[in-house]
Amino acid sequence: MNGYHDITQGKSVGDLWREAFWFLFHSALAALFLVAVIVVMTMNHPDPDSINPKLLATALAFFAPMIGGWIIARRTQNDLSSYVWISGLIIFSIVCVWVLDLPTGNGLCENCGALEKLWRTFFDIEHGSGLMAGDGLMAGAWIPLSMFGYAFGARFGLSKK
Repeated sequence: MNGYHDITQGKSVGDLWREAFWFLFHSALAALFLVAVIVVMTMNHPDPDSINPKLLATALAFFAPMIGGWIIARRTQNDLSSYVWISGLIIFSIVCVWVLDLPTGNGLCENCGALEKLWRTFFDIEHGSGLMAGDGLMAGAWIPLSMFGYAFGARFGLSKK
């Protein structure tokens, strides 16, 4: 026997709505942990051109939701908290399509191809693409990273002692 158990069988519409609510609730919590990180970082007034605050915020965008997801999953024992990474993947995909549709002009990413446009917008801290008014790191990397961190922490929080 393979141990696979189909969890979709025999659920009522109310059960499915409840699961959808909990999924969205955990996704919102992951985003709120990221908002807390951004607020704390903003209160410290970092230099916008410095690399170190951006690297610290990137690390905190993963670890703060991971710790929060661990605590919440430990208390609620809700299996849906470990599937929040799907929200991160969807958000990343939507933002990727949005960035690819943005026009490039004179500036930092004038002759960029699709892959270079995405890389420089989301992941290149030193030489960004100049697209999304410089918010590509937050929208395309930190938000999905917070969802992945939350799901990772929730998975550990759900593990049996």
